[in-house]
Amino acid sequence: MSRAPKPLPLSTTQARQIWLRAQRLDTRAPFGEGAQAVAEAVAHLGYVQIDTINVIERCHHHILFSRIPSYRRADLRHAQSIDKSVFEYWTHALSYVASDDFRFFLPAMREHRREGHKWYASVTPADMRKVMRLLRAGPLTIRDIEDDVLTEKEHLWQSRKPSKRALQLAFYTGVATIAARQGMLKTYDLMTRHFGWDKLPKPASPKEITAYLLERALRSQGIVSLDSVCHLDAPSKKAVAGLIASRVRRGELVPVAIDGAGKQEHWATPAALESAEVRPDLVHILSPFDPLIIQRKRTNLFFGYNHLFEAYVPKAKRKLGYFALPVLVGDEIVAALDLKTDRQARKVLMQKWTWVGQGKKTVGRKELKRLIEDELDRFERFQLAE
Repeated sequence: MSRAPKPLPLSTTQARQIWLRAQRLDTRAPFGEGAQAVAEAVAHLGYVQIDTINVIERCHHHILFSRIPSYRRADLRHAQSIDKSVFEYWTHALSYVASDDFRFFLPAMREHRREGHKWYASVTPADMRKVMRLLRAGPLTIRDIEDDVLTEKEHLWQSRKPSKRALQLAFYTGVATIAARQGMLKTYDLMTRHFGWDKLPKPASPKEITAYLLERALRSQGIVSLDSVCHLDAPSKKAVAGLIASRVRRGELVPVAIDGAGKQEHWATPAALESAEVRPDLVHILSPFDPLIIQRKRTNLFFGYNHLFEAYVPKAKRKLGYFALPVLVGDEIVAALDLKTDRQARKVLMQKWTWVGQGKKTVGRKELKRLIEDELDRFERFQLAE
């Protein structure tokens, strides 16, 4: 029996530079511009999370802006509704996903169709028949349905409209898709009609889904752990671990030991381990839902920064602020800015500026502040555009 290869030691600086390159945050405009850039960014990252909080621009627009300097909201609308190169579905959260990846989500849709969905157990056959009759007549929003008898919510985020719950169930089962968005108002359409399909594509097999999860993570993370591949998806860990082990044996993956990771194992492809450098003057004001930030323990390991999401924390107990945004300068997270967009006054308000990591050092802080303020000007223009 051959011995397992000895892990390659990596400093946290090396590890985060590899991750930044994989996230395409090592250069200013990696995807170009327009709807095609949106499609390429979503495909490369694997998913772009959607969230309703809009104290600044919603996170799906913000994540794309971080990688597409010329990004406009209309670019995402075009990709979703005209080019149909991206669609919405559940990854670890509601997200935009590349339409080319649709078949990897079909088994989950079929399972919800067969077994129901725990969030929408209260949907009655009559409610579903009603929305399906309306959907077959053409695309619709919840505002097009005016005859609902409101019911009590079963949980905080549930709608009181039975028709909305039925539409959401149709979405999770793959019968309907979100064909367009205006803000957070969704337009639903039949999946087959939206994409112009006679029938749905062939679903991916369990083996293909496991490979997809691993490839997606390797592409967008550079260095992966079992937790980072299967973020909030514990049932997939066993199959992914088996695939990683087989690829290590074939020399397709290399075990790496990151400083401070302890017993947590990491892997990368040999190509990903080629030296990576990040422009030291490159600044990104990131969303707290950005793929670089959303896995908090991983961000803390690679950057020595523990992001606090305090939107649901009482004001007196907040340390960084209601909706603090991590600031990446070069390959270091140096500050957290609690910003708010005042759309009536047409300006972005600075609620709180907190120096973190290397930003706590007074040496070089003046230059850091200048770089961040320059990026804040660009960020404000994006916030107030359109």
